[in-house]
Amino acid sequence: MPLLRSVLTSFVLLGGLGLPAAFAQTTPPAPAPAPLFSDAQRQAIEAIVKDYLVKNPDVLQEAIAEGERRQQETQKLAQASALKESREALVNSPHGIVVGNPTGDVTMVEFFDYNCGYCRKALTDIQALIKGDPKLRVVLKDFPVLGAESLEASKIALAAKQQIKGDKLFEFHTKLLESKGRVNGDRALAVGKEMGLDVARLAKDAQGPEVKAALAENVGLGDKLGLSGTPAFIIGEEVIPGAVGADPIRGIISGIRQCGHASC
Repeated sequence: MPLLRSVLTSFVLLGGLGLPAAFAQTTPPAPAPAPLFSDAQRQAIEAIVKDYLVKNPDVLQEAIAEGERRQQETQKLAQASALKESREALVNSPHGIVVGNPTGDVTMVEFFDYNCGYCRKALTDIQALIKGDPKLRVVLKDFPVLGAESLEASKIALAAKQQIKGDKLFEFHTKLLESKGRVNGDRALAVGKEMGLDVARLAKDAQGPEVKAALAENVGLGDKLGLSGTPAFIIGEEVIPGAVGADPIRGIISGIRQCGHASC
């Protein structure tokens, strides 16, 4: 019976019962081989498999779990390749907003959306990390995935970069994230006015080529890395989705300093 169980699991993974393609292994195109079984034989085999799975549903669960594991491995390999190819743009692009120590020994990149509740939660962690680690360099990348209002806010925030830098720019970023309710272009302009920026120039620069190039680069990087939401952090070779808290990030930073990897 263990042998049949193994065969059936493989059969399910290979799509024998018409499961979604996500659970099937992909192979290069090849000439179609001659049928191994007649239609009648295939129907009989499928009837046996179906009967076994009905009586042993855990086999199907194992097959689905294995399919998901393989899919995750494939995604992780693709992400690692994308990280390697995109390293310079992630860490040193002139479009990035750099806070913390600009010459720090470890760089953490955050993709965020101004209307993301979890990004607001993560802001506290980032502030604590910067305050407690004078060697940490942080690169903020607008990734407006939550609609037109987020896009408007990001355009103004990126335009603000042309008037203020460093701590002042991080203050602008913080005020936007801490805003109550939806954050849009009007709210971003109001923050700019509150901070003494040239609001007319902000509105004009928000439609300029520099802002368009920054957004195009950020969205392209996010898509290439397979990011499906915000916040998402990149530290070394690690992509960390979600607001995981300051302590796990500290652990990864410590590992990179010790041995160049998230864990030593």
